[in-house]
Amino acid sequence: MAGESKKSVIAALIGNALIAATKFTAAVFTGSSAMLAEAIHSTSDTGNQVLLLLGLRQSKKPADRMHPFGHGKEIYFWSLIVAVSLFGIGGGISVYEGILAVSNPHPVESAFWNYIVLGLALIFEMGSFTIAAREFWKYKGDRGLLEAVHQGKDPTFFVVLFEDTAAIIGILVAAAGIYLAGALDMPVFDAAASIVIGVILCIVALWLAWESKGLLVGESADESMVKRVDAIATEDPAVEHATKVLTMHVGPDDILVTMDLQFFEDLSAEDLHDSVERIEKRVRKEYPAVTNMFIEIESFARRRGDRGAAAE
Repeated sequence: MAGESKKSVIAALIGNALIAATKFTAAVFTGSSAMLAEAIHSTSDTGNQVLLLLGLRQSKKPADRMHPFGHGKEIYFWSLIVAVSLFGIGGGISVYEGILAVSNPHPVESAFWNYIVLGLALIFEMGSFTIAAREFWKYKGDRGLLEAVHQGKDPTFFVVLFEDTAAIIGILVAAAGIYLAGALDMPVFDAAASIVIGVILCIVALWLAWESKGLLVGESADESMVKRVDAIATEDPAVEHATKVLTMHVGPDDILVTMDLQFFEDLSAEDLHDSVERIEKRVRKEYPAVTNMFIEIESFARRRGDRGAAAE
């Protein structure tokens, strides 16, 4: 799974770097505010892919004394930084540039070259989008699109997909703004397109920030997995019932599981040990992403005390 997400990020990085260079060249020669906004957008996306690759690399660092559960949440942190970058650099500067252009509009020169650059950019973005969509489609499985994004634990899949989607919409908006500015002889449409592009980026950034925040704070595993882990524990012949099962993603493929189990009273210490081993083995076999698992055995003495208090 990590390899697939990395492939999407690298494809987006290469595509955005090429696109940013061509857009900046076109913006300089044509003076289009919409094209400049698109160039800023692509540059921001390129930087974001670098941050995601950094997050993926850092998240693979092994556990140490200061980080006993590993560094899996690094990818969540850097995804949040990507959202902040997309909002501030991509969206904020595009809106600012558009506002300046609206207050002092100027005609777009050589619009033909803008269309050529936007056409090439659309081809590059569609290529990156196709790779990201294909990997995300595998990742989401039978879940709906919004459900997969909300429940997904690997932000690289939906970050790249969202950025590519915003980029494609931005290209279409930029082309429309440049066309209307020339056809109606109203340069303000070119400036307005820059503002629209910035607003689109801000909306996408806020959504990404919300999803990344939830992962960074600590989200549980899928409800179906939690129920299955509970079932595995209670199916064991030594377990009377599970009083509490808690899970948390400390990385996309790194899950922490804790559970409180109530065993039958007539069991020996060896029986309890064997039961715990059976449960851990079954859970890890069905869910290889469970890297840390802690089982607490409810005290028999406390249970007797609770019964005595209830009887009184």
